[in-house]
Amino acid sequence: MSTSYIGRFAPSPSGELHFGSLIAALGSYLQARANHGRWYVRIEDIDPPREVAGAANTILRQLEHYGLTWDGDVLWQSQRHHAYRDTLAWLREHRQSYFCTCPRSRIQQLGGHYDGHCRDRHLGAQGAALRLRQTTPVTHFHDQLRGEVNVDLALAREDFIIHRRDGLFAYNLAVVVDDHFQGITEVVRGADLIAPTVRQIALYRQLEWPEPTYLHLPLVLNHDGNKLSKQNHAPPLPDGDVRPVLIQALSVLGQPEPEGWRDADLATLLQRAIAGWDVSKIPCRDVEKTDAMTSAFSNGPRQAMISR
Repeated sequence: MSTSYIGRFAPSPSGELHFGSLIAALGSYLQARANHGRWYVRIEDIDPPREVAGAANTILRQLEHYGLTWDGDVLWQSQRHHAYRDTLAWLREHRQSYFCTCPRSRIQQLGGHYDGHCRDRHLGAQGAALRLRQTTPVTHFHDQLRGEVNVDLALAREDFIIHRRDGLFAYNLAVVVDDHFQGITEVVRGADLIAPTVRQIALYRQLEWPEPTYLHLPLVLNHDGNKLSKQNHAPPLPDGDVRPVLIQALSVLGQPEPEGWRDADLATLLQRAIAGWDVSKIPCRDVEKTDAMTSAFSNGPRQAMISR
């Protein structure tokens, strides 16, 4: 198997996978397999207050149930603290970070973007967050689907947090460290993560690491126009016949319905989906969940897959 392409799916264990999660998982899986590459799974369990007991193992079972088998071992961020500490130490040594004690209320009063108030105060670590001292802010990037993407200048230039004051490692730090460690060549994920991409690219460049390419998939919206998410109580993926759900997911991704899928087993359906995968057909616009999608989920009684 070629290793020139390496992709990944990196869910957080804050609940079971839902249809929106499936779009990200399936899109990244098909892109990796169509490029004859490897596809890794990483569990982003670095925020214990947001985690649901048993969700991580449930997510892995859901992926297997949907035929999305990964290469190698699952990477658990909770076992990677040493790598994050080493990276933070490098940034401190090279004077590319600083401690900040500004409360959230102050930043909200500024309009939501930090103004660099603590940059030259030379504070200690006690009760402080650690921020990246941005030297070359990234204001735009090339997306493999959307072309040139520009983001809000205030967001791009902000010295963002890389280690929280509660002692937890920040998402933008951990994702960059782990994508680099795993050799990820392309990040395929939902469009809700477009904004943080410029921060991650900036961190790559300050660490002097090669950056991956990016492809942001359309989101699935509920009837209120909000992204399907665990926070919005999106229903978990069904555990019966998954083929109709995969067909709906392929439709959201703009892909043709694999010929003869109703008579094909799951492995054959996915092989046909890989053979027909065409990035140019993926829509940039978000997609509202339809009644047809809902009916695809109604394929028999569902037993909760969460194990506690």
